[in-house]
Amino acid sequence: MFNPRRLSLARKRRRLTAKALAEQAGLAVDTISRLENGSNPPDEATVAKLVRVLKFPEPFFFDQDPEDIDTGAVSFRSFSKMSARERDAAISAGSLGLQLSVWVDQRFSLPKPNLLDLSYETDPEAAAHSMRQFWGIGEKPIGNLMGLLEINGVRLFSLSENTASVNAFSFWRDDKPYVFLNNFKTAESSIFDAAHELGHLVMHKHGDPKETRSAEREANGFASAFLMPVNDVKARVPRRVTIDVLLKAKMRWRVSAMAMAYRLNTLSLLSEWQYKSLCIELGKRGYRSSEPVGVERETSAIWRKVLGQLWSEKTTKNDIAADLHLPLDELEGLIWNLAGVDQRPHGGGGGLRTVMT
Repeated sequence: MFNPRRLSLARKRRRLTAKALAEQAGLAVDTISRLENGSNPPDEATVAKLVRVLKFPEPFFFDQDPEDIDTGAVSFRSFSKMSARERDAAISAGSLGLQLSVWVDQRFSLPKPNLLDLSYETDPEAAAHSMRQFWGIGEKPIGNLMGLLEINGVRLFSLSENTASVNAFSFWRDDKPYVFLNNFKTAESSIFDAAHELGHLVMHKHGDPKETRSAEREANGFASAFLMPVNDVKARVPRRVTIDVLLKAKMRWRVSAMAMAYRLNTLSLLSEWQYKSLCIELGKRGYRSSEPVGVERETSAIWRKVLGQLWSEKTTKNDIAADLHLPLDELEGLIWNLAGVDQRPHGGGGGLRTVMT
């Protein structure tokens, strides 16, 4: 039977209002409303019109209910800057990501979640230190945060939203942690966003992370402390911090120049005057909106191995998309820039494999 919830998901994914969808499909607005309410099933001609506009395969609309996401438990980075339409589109991407995750779990054995529950902790510095101790990584810089998260059971997906308003979001589902990252941003921003979402996952596991502004501050503080441990920073940064010292430091800890300057200021290694002066100079050099000299973008070892194994068995992206009844662009969007492998076409395959970093 036609699934009204899948129509609503596809419409939101394409960022269309019911009115806009009706106009583009040549249907009445109340027809779309009735279809999404499940009041009456559409005829073949109506389904064809919806498929044409939404560009989702016809079988998608006849699948079982999509994976639900508890929107109250989703942590959105820069949530206040998002429009309702952007938020709905991102949540819909999350639902499709869960569908892909189930598909992968049926074929591969992925690392199990290995995160602390730090919901009792109110000090981001202490929480970051506890997480580092738990993972046994000491005070050293993290060379590959994405790999560290994956080997500890965090399920990573990308967001194909080319907008500055949607940075990242995370949530727990069936005791598994999920993080969706916007990879249109700089490599440094994506790394910080991933650490920020890790902060939400461990510090706000049992509550609504959007209830207070303090939750965002805590996640930011966690990310800063987790990526730039206080003892390592104080041991490595000289007493006189110049612009060159700052730019060298940001490469060591793989963060943006602005994030590095902010961390040094919070640790009292930069006075307020020095901090403002360096920020002005960084702005002149283009570091306020980008990273003229940046670090290499991280890629996913899990997705690389999963896709590599599937491709060796002649299972293509097209095969996966067809099996999930998803448009190819949606599948690619979920793993956009994550796999870091050549996406060569092949053809079929199966079996259960163990994938470890």
